[in-house]
Amino acid sequence: MADCIFCKIAQGEIPSTKVYEDDTVLAFRDLDPQAPEHVLIIPKKHIRSILDFGAEDGALAAHILTEVVPQLARSLGVDGDGFRLVTNTGEDGGQTVGHLHFHLLGGRAFAWPPG
Repeated sequence: MADCIFCKIAQGEIPSTKVYEDDTVLAFRDLDPQAPEHVLIIPKKHIRSILDFGAEDGALAAHILTEVVPQLARSLGVDGDGFRLVTNTGEDGGQTVGHLHFHLLGGRAFAWPPG
């Protein structure tokens, strides 16, 4: 999408601090980190939210959850003590950018409920 900030980041039009990239996924540091390690994981394909993950995106979903997240957790050093993986959906869910993204947060203990 032409006006999507995450699409622009994925296409290299807006700089980011990348921590992982492959043909289908980009992960970069959040500009307003809520934990010592706070990375955003986005599909390069524009998908508005988790509700728009279609059956055709099954391999992409599996790739993110079974390969990218574990690799990032290990490389960020949060795999031992734990981390939080969050995706916000819709306005009431706290989604502020209309492009599916996962927050990987770690490096500190988290409370429950989250907020």
